[in-house]
Amino acid sequence: MKSDDPASPMELTCFLHPGWQPLIRPAPARRDWMDATAESFAYRCLPLNIANAHGWELLNPCGFDAFWNGGSDTGAVTIRSHPGELTNVATSLFGQGIVTFHIPGIFRTPPGWNLWIGGSPNQPKDGIFALTGVVETDWSPFTFTMNWRFTRPNHWVRFDAGEPICFFFPVQRALLEDVKPALAPIEGEPGLLERFQQWSKGRDAFVLRMGNAPPPAPADKWQKHYYRGVDMSEQQQVADHRARLRLKPFDASAVPWPLKPVAEVAASLPAAPASVPDHTPPRDAPPSQTLLDLRKREWLLETLERQRALAERSATIERRAGLSSDEFLERYYAANRPVILTGEMSDWPALAKWTPEYLKQAVGSKVIEYQGDRSKNAQFEIAKDAHRREMPFDRFIDLVSQPGAGNDAYLTAYNSARNAEAISLLHPDLGFAEKFLSREASQPDGMMWIGPAGTLTSLHHDLTNNLIAQVVGRKRLLVLPASEVGKLYNHLHVFSEIPDLEDPGVTLQRFPLLEHARFTEVTLMPGEMIFMPLAWWHQVRSIDFSVTITYTNFRWPNDGYLGFPEN
Repeated sequence: MKSDDPASPMELTCFLHPGWQPLIRPAPARRDWMDATAESFAYRCLPLNIANAHGWELLNPCGFDAFWNGGSDTGAVTIRSHPGELTNVATSLFGQGIVTFHIPGIFRTPPGWNLWIGGSPNQPKDGIFALTGVVETDWSPFTFTMNWRFTRPNHWVRFDAGEPICFFFPVQRALLEDVKPALAPIEGEPGLLERFQQWSKGRDAFVLRMGNAPPPAPADKWQKHYYRGVDMSEQQQVADHRARLRLKPFDASAVPWPLKPVAEVAASLPAAPASVPDHTPPRDAPPSQTLLDLRKREWLLETLERQRALAERSATIERRAGLSSDEFLERYYAANRPVILTGEMSDWPALAKWTPEYLKQAVGSKVIEYQGDRSKNAQFEIAKDAHRREMPFDRFIDLVSQPGAGNDAYLTAYNSARNAEAISLLHPDLGFAEKFLSREASQPDGMMWIGPAGTLTSLHHDLTNNLIAQVVGRKRLLVLPASEVGKLYNHLHVFSEIPDLEDPGVTLQRFPLLEHARFTEVTLMPGEMIFMPLAWWHQVRSIDFSVTITYTNFRWPNDGYLGFPEN
């Protein structure tokens, strides 16, 4: 069922008869065969990643082997439990070389919604394949079966405990019949032919470059436009583009009997290849005091974050208008919670005036410092000093406002001291958030960022509370609570070993702790501010040519950097 509120999430409920123990989890994007590809290149295919995680999985609770002799009767299939397994959920019910699983649950979807039932996408199994069905789960009082059919006889097939046996997701019943499919010439959509030709030309040039001079860095060996949801001009095409899915687990709090943890059964699968890093000390080895302290810290942070998520408003990043100073302090600043502020910049002249041409005229040819040649170094954020460059401001604006400029040149907050005089010429176009900020600071007008579509600020946390004001263009932020630090491979200072969470080379094989990291995706629009609390992790990517200002001069203490352990 679903709430009358159209903004409320769809409900998907699995009703359990006393004693039923379904093992359900959000489907992971990881596949062993994709991990095994050179440089994990299979994960560069975003449609594969999305399909892999596009639903929930039911796991096999009991390991067994199955054999089919080629006959059509039910006795043609032999099922043999693995040693130590007390029960078996698989049977030969229909004949025809089919192995059947009875699903312990009655699923209920809102009116007009079915469940698509099948095997996990892109996860083939030798000798047998999953049959697919669509079930009307908005009314049915029946359980359903999940069926697998052998593809050849006289072949033993192994099903391990913890292995996914069923994959499902909701589909709208009447949608396909309402679709009006049509064929049309490419000119039928304005601009499509030109954009396709740009892509085709760029693709041919890229393939030629790869053949003549392959780059050493894996991230440079493929084009990322579709992955990032942009066309060849680096313009974002839709606001709700997804580079990954984060499905919620089934809430079992209403079930009165204890359920077996899914992770416990999944852990019984055969061990992953030795190349998969293991960050967990052996259970039978006495931990050092340092490891024990770290485990306690991770337990505390994880427990507090789960408790915080019980309140829906606390688990999201709110958009608020008209906040008073007191409410901002009590609800967000002191509570270390991010919030998006709307309407606070509505009277800033810069919102209407700051085009690239206007910026060039306002500052002229004054020499500014910026970060350059960033695309040549994956660690450009850590090696900021090595990327200092200088250029007249008007030439810099020409450079970063041209199509396809990418992540190579970016005027950042790190360059603020050198650029103070030139950038001060733009200050008359800015307002001031008196409710939240103090003018008693060395840089009361903030630190400016100017760059093209595609610029990236790598995953990091700050040592101060920040107020980020978006003046021109849009930016997409991935934001993670400070409590996720133990999952983010914080290898140096405030940085993560993972510069870009959206890089397909970032796989769970290399970074397994990422699987359960909680993050929120935010699109910051012109005229909006986001309060980014001390120690909250975030990465920022420009969707358009953009100008952003970061403020740290709050009316309240903001000295968390004092005493930060450098070593």
